[in-house]
Amino acid sequence: MVIKKLGLLAAVGALSFTVIAGCSNKMESSVGTNSSSPATSQSTAAEVKDVIDIEVWGTNTGYKPITKGSKTYEFLKEKLGVGVINPYVEWNGGTAYLNQLNLKIASGEMPDLFLPQQGIENSLAKNGAIADLTDLLPKYAPNLWQDIPQDVWDVVKANDPTGQGRIYYIPGLVDYGRYGGMIRQDWLDKLGLQMPKTQDDFVKILEAFRDKDPNGNGQKDELPTGGRQEARWMDHLFAMYGVAMFEGYPDWDIYDGKLTYSATTPNMRAALEFIAKLYKDGLLDKETLLNDKAKWDGKVMANKAGNYFHWVEQLPLYLDGLQKNSGVKAQFSLLPIPEVEGYKGFYTWKRMTPPAWVVKNTKDQTKLMAVLKLLNNMYDKKNWKDLYLGVEGMHYTMKDGKAVKLPDDKSTQENVGLFNPASGLSTLDFTTDLIQSTASADNKWEVDQTVKDMQDAQKYAKVIAGDGMPASVYEGFPDINNRTLYIEYASKIITGQYPISKFDEFVDKWNKSGGEEVTKRARDWYTRVKK
Repeated sequence: MVIKKLGLLAAVGALSFTVIAGCSNKMESSVGTNSSSPATSQSTAAEVKDVIDIEVWGTNTGYKPITKGSKTYEFLKEKLGVGVINPYVEWNGGTAYLNQLNLKIASGEMPDLFLPQQGIENSLAKNGAIADLTDLLPKYAPNLWQDIPQDVWDVVKANDPTGQGRIYYIPGLVDYGRYGGMIRQDWLDKLGLQMPKTQDDFVKILEAFRDKDPNGNGQKDELPTGGRQEARWMDHLFAMYGVAMFEGYPDWDIYDGKLTYSATTPNMRAALEFIAKLYKDGLLDKETLLNDKAKWDGKVMANKAGNYFHWVEQLPLYLDGLQKNSGVKAQFSLLPIPEVEGYKGFYTWKRMTPPAWVVKNTKDQTKLMAVLKLLNNMYDKKNWKDLYLGVEGMHYTMKDGKAVKLPDDKSTQENVGLFNPASGLSTLDFTTDLIQSTASADNKWEVDQTVKDMQDAQKYAKVIAGDGMPASVYEGFPDINNRTLYIEYASKIITGQYPISKFDEFVDKWNKSGGEEVTKRARDWYTRVKK
């Protein structure tokens, strides 16, 4: 079977054995490998009449929690038939979330439904901590089962860490390229510059952003481009060299005819050499390797950054924040991949994103049925627009008989976005139509930019060959899994502490510290999925 457009975050961490040991001592009885227990129950997910509360953990970048009796709780209870408790857990790029999740699991208080992070679903599945969903989903969550294409389910089964071809997680699915470099079109216009075609053009633009005060405050404090800690969220600088990179995580693609980890390729070497020159010349934010999400986003929204990398569809959040902070109605365009001789550039697209959900393995059939009921209703397309809009008065308002999304406000809005599957399951047309249909006259300028940039991003999106690879290829090699060696060498090369010649040393160390074995496993996996 030829697998196209499928993916898992290749560079991921693993749950420590101490945490697994802690949770396994307190784990409730398994529902069984064939998940037959619920099938013999007198109630099904659809037949659960009483509202059952379940605890759900997932991404929250600063929104208010969902508590029992809150407006979002009542909204979700009406739409999904289940009471949802979603405590606030700091996200911070996923690191803080994973730490808190590990503590929660170790204490024997695993959430009923949660987003696994950095490959922990593999250890949890092996230890019987999460439910085998193979037989449960078709029967009790048919909407979810049918929304995910069969070839994607086939990959999930192939990635079963127990080797039994079972389903232990619900995959995320994105049927369009959602990433891209964003560049200040209004700055280009002010300086009389054209969109860059080549890398030399791009560098000249960054130099103009640095030297010519495009934000007009007279301080020349502009940051031409930048990123975040661990050389993350600056994929646009690697993209022009054909480096498979996913949110700053080197990934796997075909190089010289073989599936290869992009961090070890000549493409990566050339990219790091280029980025180091940008850093030396003051064209890359000097604090790039110190910026966390809040700090870098804050710089973009403070009218200082000329170029950043992120989800294109989240542009309205940046535009809204920028206008609030500086009074400027900025204009961003999608940055085309600058041409570099000898390389074919692209923005990495992973159709199958990291696992979206796993379900706690429990002998409490009522609780399990409530989780499946939530999943079934959440993936029911007739609920998608309502889940996208959220709560009237909090997330949207009615104007002239039309539902209009309110500006992002984390001080007042509860985390309803966690339950919106549309962006992860729908096509580009569906998503852009949804965004446009709920735009107000006040934010139409934001939406128009965003839709155009989303459409433009498709020209440069490429599904990489390693899309769909399980985190299990890194088992036994946590330092490779966590990119420890890559982060050290990449950071020091970029900042000039290491010369580019040290890259060869990195590749040698990577191979000797487990990279050769990981590469063998990755290529074996690729051979299997292509059959």
